[in-house]
Amino acid sequence: MDKSFLYLKGEELTKGKVPIDIYKDKESTFKAMADLMVDTILENKKAGKRTLFICPLGPIGQYKYFAERVNKERVDLHDVTFINMDEYMEDEHKLVDTTHQLSFKKSMYELCYNKIDQELLMNEEQRIFPTLDNADLIDKVIEDHGGVDICFGGIGITGHMAFNEPPFADEHFSEEEFRNTRTRVVRISEETRVVNSMDEYDGAYYLMPKYALTIGLKEILNSKKIRLYCFRNWHRSVVRRASFGPMSIDFPASLLQNHPDARIGISEELAK
Repeated sequence: MDKSFLYLKGEELTKGKVPIDIYKDKESTFKAMADLMVDTILENKKAGKRTLFICPLGPIGQYKYFAERVNKERVDLHDVTFINMDEYMEDEHKLVDTTHQLSFKKSMYELCYNKIDQELLMNEEQRIFPTLDNADLIDKVIEDHGGVDICFGGIGITGHMAFNEPPFADEHFSEEEFRNTRTRVVRISEETRVVNSMDEYDGAYYLMPKYALTIGLKEILNSKKIRLYCFRNWHRSVVRRASFGPMSIDFPASLLQNHPDARIGISEELAK
C-alpha cells in the first residue's frame, strides 16, 4: 500500500475522496456536530418532517452542546428519533447491564437525555438502543421514516464505524455481504480493545469486553448523510486512510469513498 497519504497536511486534506472539514479545536468540532443536529431538526420541522438520527457514544462531547441548545431554544424533540449505534456485551450472549461503567445506554442518559428538559424530550420508544432481538424493529423504524437523515459517529483505530471491525481471519465476506451486514453481535479486535482501554481502564485492555452488539454497515451506509468526527492524536492516520487510502473492507471507513454525502470533521491539530 502506498503510504504517502499519511503525510498530507492542511488544505491537502480537503481534497480526498471523503471530504474533510477542519475545525479550530476539539470543542469546535463537538459544537459543529451539535449544531448540525439541532439545525437539521429545525429544518425538518419547517418542512413538516420528522427527524431520524443514528447517534454514537464516541464521540460524546457534542451532547452537552446539543442539550444546551435544545433547552435554550425550546426545541421540541417529540418528532425526533435517535437510534444508538452499539453496546458492549459481557459475553457473546449478554449485554452489559445499564449499571456497568461501560454501558453506552447509561452514558447516553447521563450525557444527553437527562440533560434535556423533560417536556422537550422525545418519548422513550423514540430512544432506540440495539438489543439482541430488535434488528427487525430498527430496520422498520428506518424504513417507515424513509431512511436515516444523518448517521453521526467517529472512526475506530481499525477503521471501524460503530463496532463493524474489519473481517477477522476466520470470517469470509464479499464486499457486498459486508456492506449489507445488519444489527448483530460482533467480536472486538485486540487493537480496538487496547485503544479503548486508554480512556476506560488506564490501559488495562484485558478488562475490556471482547464482544459488542452493533448496528450494521447497511444501516450506516444507507443513511442519507454520514458525518463522522475525529479528534484524537491517533486519528491522524485513520482519517487520512479513510479519505485517501484504498477502498477496502479491510478498513471499513474507506467504504465512505463512494457514499454520495459523507464527510469527516477533524480538529485543526490533526491537520498538521
